[in-house]
Amino acid sequence: MRRLFDRFRNNRLFVKMFLVMLLSIVAVSIAITWVTLNTSERLFMQTFSITNSKVLTQIETSIGSLNYSIVLATNNMLQSGSIKSFLTESGGNSKSIARTYFGMNQQMKRITSIVDAYEIGITITGNNGRSFATDRSIWPLTDSELIVHPITEQTLKEPKRLLYQFDYVEPSETSAGQASIVASKALMERTTGFVYGAMYFSIREREFKRLYETYTSLGNDVVILNGKGMIISSNRADWIGQSDPDLLAKAREIVEQSLEYKDVDRDGRDQLLISKYLESLDLYLVNVIDKKTAIGQLMDTRTIVLIVIAIVSIALLIVFLISGRLTKSLSRLVKQISTISKYDFDHYVTVGGSYETRQLGQAFNAMLDELHEYVDELVETQRRQRNAELEALQQQINPHFLYNTLASVKFMVQQGSKEKAAETINALISLLQNSISNVSETITISQELVNMRNYVFINHVRYGEKIKVNYFVSPDCMGYMVPKLIIQPFIENAFFHGFNKKSEGHIYMLVAQEGNALVSEIVDNGDGMAITPEQLPDQSKGSRQLFTGIGVRNVHERIKLLYGDEYGVSITSELGEGTKVKIRLPLIKG
Repeated sequence: MRRLFDRFRNNRLFVKMFLVMLLSIVAVSIAITWVTLNTSERLFMQTFSITNSKVLTQIETSIGSLNYSIVLATNNMLQSGSIKSFLTESGGNSKSIARTYFGMNQQMKRITSIVDAYEIGITITGNNGRSFATDRSIWPLTDSELIVHPITEQTLKEPKRLLYQFDYVEPSETSAGQASIVASKALMERTTGFVYGAMYFSIREREFKRLYETYTSLGNDVVILNGKGMIISSNRADWIGQSDPDLLAKAREIVEQSLEYKDVDRDGRDQLLISKYLESLDLYLVNVIDKKTAIGQLMDTRTIVLIVIAIVSIALLIVFLISGRLTKSLSRLVKQISTISKYDFDHYVTVGGSYETRQLGQAFNAMLDELHEYVDELVETQRRQRNAELEALQQQINPHFLYNTLASVKFMVQQGSKEKAAETINALISLLQNSISNVSETITISQELVNMRNYVFINHVRYGEKIKVNYFVSPDCMGYMVPKLIIQPFIENAFFHGFNKKSEGHIYMLVAQEGNALVSEIVDNGDGMAITPEQLPDQSKGSRQLFTGIGVRNVHERIKLLYGDEYGVSITSELGEGTKVKIRLPLIKG
């Protein structure tokens, strides 16, 4: 188990890559398969709807031809005086009755020839109780049954219309049960509106079905509905004679909204409906397509899925082999790197394998070389930082400065200048308090200014006032914090190194805000010099006894160490003209 875990850990990159590729390939395959099947289904439906719409048009034409023949026969009946006489006369001798019957019979033969192309039985009935039928077997009803039949009742309610209705005659001892489609119309005088009989054109439903049956298939059915939602004909025998108001409503919606097709859910089956309204017959011709059955005949989803699985398996095998080969050398490199102990920077890796792995190995070894250099620089920087901290700790009052100051005070007392001696002692006390007693590393500009005034005052007492000092400090800078004794070394340097040739002069101290930095300038009009910050004199090695042991050169290094390379000291000077020292510090509020 341990070896297996180590092997897995060393090959995590390969495992991750393979899992990512596995999930990606499977996801893409599923997405493409779904999109393909969905797109194919939509395309199939659009194509199917266009094709079946044309088929419905052909069916409409066939039914229209039948209807035209029936309408033509109907008009001939309405215009026939022989038929009218036969159905309206009552009484008379046998000779006149025979003559009337013969004329009507001849007329019916001519009318029957109009619909000879179809197997249609014609029946007429009159108010006088007479009736005539060309073929009673097609619609086997007796005269008494026909008089009270719902088809007759509906025909008389709408005498001006040719109605198509459905009837099913139950089986009897003499005949088998059969479904018929009956076109009926009242026989009515056009001028008076008097109804003197009715005519019926009956066709067996199985014969009517032949008009469209060749256009149907499994899952592709045709339904003919009348205006009341009754299915009067269909290639599906189990649907015939049923009332389906919902299907009628959807058929009307398709026609009224001029839809190409409509997706519906009927009896838990996803179906596609295409509809046409046969206005002259007041019938709805509906094409019902079962999507699952119809699409299943064209697309073998199971085969498609098996092919996709096979393709995915082959792709994963290829990815497995290629990923293993590509990551083998990389895993070996990772294993070498992982075995390097902490801070063991001398352990270089063996460069080998693929181009990418070799580049990584070379980069890693180069990084180790740079790390060696960085560590050396860091050690040197820490050494310099410690030196700077030691220099900062050396900011202590030089004992000789105290001796000489106290000696000057003693001399003033002996000379009787007690007030000036007291003022000198007060300045020295304040200077000592801010330099020694104050343990804080930073002070405000206002405190630094007090220190400078005391230091300058003591120097004037000791050496005279030939070198004047002027202070120009912006009031808004008084509260900013600066490192303690950061300005003093440059005032001291100007006093003792700037006026060797000149005996008199001025020193100006300026403090102001410049952008996002605090700038302090110490300017004198002394001897001047050709010097850089690196060449500044180290006062700790000077010949004169000064106030502190810190050198002005160390101030520059101290500032950079504390605040970064963008801060520090810059010096400009010209021989005979004087020196300008610019100290740049960050804005730090007290």
